[in-house]
Amino acid sequence: MFTKRSRLVQITVAVTIFVTAAVPVLYDPTTAWATTLDATDLGSVGVRLVDIPADTADDPRAHQYIVDSLMPGTTIQRRIEISNTTTESVKVSTYAAAASIEKGSFVGARERTANELSTWTTLSDGVLDLPGQATAEDTVTIAVPKDAAPGETYAIVWAEVSTSGGSGVKLVNRVGIRIYLDVRGDNPAVSSFTVDSMTAERGAEGNPVVRAQVHNTGGRALDLKGTLGLTAVKGALAAGPYEAKLGTTVAPGKSETVTIEPDDDLADGPWTAVLELQSGLLKESSQAEITFPSQPGIAPAAPAHETGDGSNWPMIVIILGSSAALLLLAAGIIIFLLAKKRRTPVQ
Repeated sequence: MFTKRSRLVQITVAVTIFVTAAVPVLYDPTTAWATTLDATDLGSVGVRLVDIPADTADDPRAHQYIVDSLMPGTTIQRRIEISNTTTESVKVSTYAAAASIEKGSFVGARERTANELSTWTTLSDGVLDLPGQATAEDTVTIAVPKDAAPGETYAIVWAEVSTSGGSGVKLVNRVGIRIYLDVRGDNPAVSSFTVDSMTAERGAEGNPVVRAQVHNTGGRALDLKGTLGLTAVKGALAAGPYEAKLGTTVAPGKSETVTIEPDDDLADGPWTAVLELQSGLLKESSQAEITFPSQPGIAPAAPAHETGDGSNWPMIVIILGSSAALLLLAAGIIIFLLAKKRRTPVQ
């Protein structure tokens, strides 16, 4: 039995179209899940929270989202209901993925990007074959490990429907329930690090070397791996990615050097260096402008700063928030094809 205070969750949804393009446009995760799904006469797929714990009944967020404060080693379960108000059967995938709060907005990561909370979260079914005008329940289980770091972390439980539109176009619709989980206890703080600087060098034989100074700002040791990519500041020349030397472990509060030895004969530069490092699920991307010395030696250290997403995959991502946007896209394609046909000479 649902109370009057129970309501459909505020859903975050995106229609994502991946198109191979001659001019790459980078994916922007800060806007990718900021579109609100508008109901249409054709129906939709929705998801809502069924269980509301008694001790959070006075928290309005707990009627829409999974909100809890747990000790390490605790496991909780929440039921969710997926509804299909269309007239056709759909296959719905349910899963948890990473989320964050950026610039005052709760933002879901693209695709199935994981973080610690999403790896603690499982769905009992995972895939549902849902007839038209039907509902089904799934169970969300969150198992907080005994060594979980204290602090608040975020994820989203997604219900996803994907269809193929042909010609390499894939439509992905997903609706989700936010998770706000505060982990209590006295375990060490969560992992985090910064790249403070990058230094370009040339060895005795003129071989290029880049050394990055990494500072462990978290409460756990880091085992780092990653790659370095170089792009000429002037021109279109690019090099890499080059693997960082493995075996760099950084203790909490300490700084260590990560070394990259490119196996190409590189010009002096200047280069825009993008270093992507990872320890477990934690990923950071940093950037600096470096110039190799013309002779064996060490150039001055260049300050580094975060690059944000750090993704370099070329793609076009079009966010469509309603059925009207889909119709506009289809109309644009038809007009383009008709115009192209008129320009084609008759044989």
